[in-house]
Amino acid sequence: MNKKTLFDKIWDSHVVAEVEGGPSVLYIDRHLIHEVTSPQAFAGLDKRGIKVARPSQTFATPDHNVPTIDQHLIIRDELSRTQVEKLTENCNRHSVNLFGLGHPWQGVVHVVGPELGITLPGSTMVCGDSHTSTHGAFGAVAFGVGTSEVEMVLATQCIMQPKPKKMLIEVNGKLGKGVTSKDIVLYIISKITASGGTGYFIEFAGSAIRGLSMEARMTICNMSIESGARGGLIAPDDTTFEYVKGREFAPKGADWDKAVTYWKTLKTDEGASFDKVFSFEAEDIEPMITYGTNPGMGCKISATLPTGNDLTDNDKNTFLKSFAYMGIEPNTKMLGRKVDYVFVGSCTNGRIEDFRSFAAFVKGKQKANNVVVWLVPGSKQVEKQCIAEGIDKQLAAAGFELRQPGCSACLAMNDDKVPEGKYAVATSNRNFEGRQGPGSRTFLASPLTAAAAALTGVITDPRNFL
Repeated sequence: MNKKTLFDKIWDSHVVAEVEGGPSVLYIDRHLIHEVTSPQAFAGLDKRGIKVARPSQTFATPDHNVPTIDQHLIIRDELSRTQVEKLTENCNRHSVNLFGLGHPWQGVVHVVGPELGITLPGSTMVCGDSHTSTHGAFGAVAFGVGTSEVEMVLATQCIMQPKPKKMLIEVNGKLGKGVTSKDIVLYIISKITASGGTGYFIEFAGSAIRGLSMEARMTICNMSIESGARGGLIAPDDTTFEYVKGREFAPKGADWDKAVTYWKTLKTDEGASFDKVFSFEAEDIEPMITYGTNPGMGCKISATLPTGNDLTDNDKNTFLKSFAYMGIEPNTKMLGRKVDYVFVGSCTNGRIEDFRSFAAFVKGKQKANNVVVWLVPGSKQVEKQCIAEGIDKQLAAAGFELRQPGCSACLAMNDDKVPEGKYAVATSNRNFEGRQGPGSRTFLASPLTAAAAALTGVITDPRNFL
């Protein structure tokens, strides 16, 4: 019998045709769109005089450009406003499912998909957004595509794609105090580098991964692409089924039973081979923080930063350039560094679990005066849940304000921009130069590490409070 990996099982069952010596024609079950990468794709359809092939399998929500306060008002920035209006217009013309501003299901596309049951095990999913890999947490093959490919999927419900190589990353053992899934994935990327996954689809496995909640698994898969990978996925199990059951677009009744029977087959066969394998021990992982300008430049929060002396000349120049941009000296520590902004949110850490953990951490304490803090739920449903559970009041008592859903400071395409030269601890996914605003400087970390910085005004080991 041909032994297959989980990735092979899903990919191979969705191949419509093979181009000899070229890519596969892959059928796409779910297509997610937002306001930034869809206008040109719809314009392409209009130019060709065609409609969306399967509108019921396309789901849209504005997220990148939306403000996170006063969402009932007209968007002030003209470009942002135009893109959001275009999304509404295009979806209405093509009968596409749209959760627009003011809709109870609006939010960050990769938070909305899972919480509505749009994301299902065994499915193929694409979006004109690199962090589509998030949905792999459900045992789906999910990846980001370019605007021309968005048009291709809108027109045909298929995409031409070369099959990636396969990588297995196992994390076994018991996580220590204050260590979250964000720390796991930052640790992995620091070990394999920001290009170590290039050309691969990663399956995450091992006892430490299996012990995670669905929200934590989404954080891991979300950041799989920060290693250069095409995407990441985790085999579905009872934790997955329990999360999906009863959600709006999930199968119901007999269809549910049939689906679960199939989903239980979605695991890598014993003896199936991967092109590359890594294994890590959970006990070696501590709260992590990045110090440079790519997500691979991360370290344990208590560590001394590297000197770069072991690098080749070319790599060392890049390394030193990154330190210069960040205003940090090699061979120093991150602990105690002043922080100006803290951002909790994004498709990486904008779910209800993230806000519960942040609120529990700051309960009975007070926000540092020198820090601006943006707490941005990933969706209207997360915002509603925060209010229902009294998280908003708990935050307010500690000096924090809950904002409205959107991508916010993850990528500075809206009003939430970190000013030039300022330092931000962010729970988002990228720390590139200017990612959170021109000249801004970003340290990536977990919600607990962000909470510790918000309370002290400096980079602080969250374990000091636990």
